[in-house]
Amino acid sequence: MAIDDTPATGSELELGLAIQQARAGDERAFEVIYRATVSGVYGLCMRMTAQVSIAEECTQKTFIQAWLKLDSFRGEAKLQTWLYRIAVNEVLGLQRKGRQLFNPLGSSEEASVEDAGASLDLEAAIGLLPEKQRQVFVLHGIYGHGHEEVAGMLEIAEGTSKAHYHRARKLLMRALADSTI
Repeated sequence: MAIDDTPATGSELELGLAIQQARAGDERAFEVIYRATVSGVYGLCMRMTAQVSIAEECTQKTFIQAWLKLDSFRGEAKLQTWLYRIAVNEVLGLQRKGRQLFNPLGSSEEASVEDAGASLDLEAAIGLLPEKQRQVFVLHGIYGHGHEEVAGMLEIAEGTSKAHYHRARKLLMRALADSTI
């Protein structure tokens, strides 16, 4: 990855300064980083797990890991991308431990749709995708990561990422077409 050479905005400069200060142990500077990035990290975790409590847990663990590993952030990618990678690893770590990460029509806390047959929206349709297809679709289709990067995050081949994305799009188009009838 190459360093992004586009001009930095005021908030990016502020974030860069916060990173330097946080590396030196400044907890208030890390709070600036947290406040600037938490909604994106939580959104990613929520889309990958579709469960509020697990998304919150993964978000919390992401920022704990970011604090502990801030020295390893080299600035070759944007901070948000680095945090997303940590978040994906947290989600996959829970998955590897055998934790059920997705139940789109489960408890009232987790349900994003009142009735799947009556009001299937895009978020609910994404939630109904098979796990790997959902992960690839979220990372590539929603968050805009390239297939090479998605493949690295999910530890799959780039061609597999493309295949999962293609299949996810087909399933989503079918699900959304069926819900409008």
